[in-house]
Amino acid sequence: MKLPGGMNMQAAMKQAQAMQQKMQEEIAKIRVEATTGGGMVAIGMDGQKNVVSVKIDKEVAGDVEMLQDLVMAACNEAVRMVDQQVQSKMGGMLGGMGLPPGLF
Repeated sequence: MKLPGGMNMQAAMKQAQAMQQKMQEEIAKIRVEATTGGGMVAIGMDGQKNVVSVKIDKEVAGDVEMLQDLVMAACNEAVRMVDQQVQSKMGGMLGGMGLPPGLF
């Protein structure tokens, strides 16, 4: 079966699988660190949104409510940062395929 542009379905599937593998490799390389409270709390996260490190300044360790807020804010920021990097990488990879903007 031929697709628009002359590519057959099998070749298109093979290309899609290769791109998916490449994307997974790129996402695995992502590492971000989000800080809150002027650096009092830092959360490290990988591309699969696993928390890989937590740093807490001793100054906020005694104020439980503030600490909870800072950790939550740092986690949310780290997730946003990972999402932004994944979107950027996907846009760069998928841009060469000629797909309509906003599809992914």
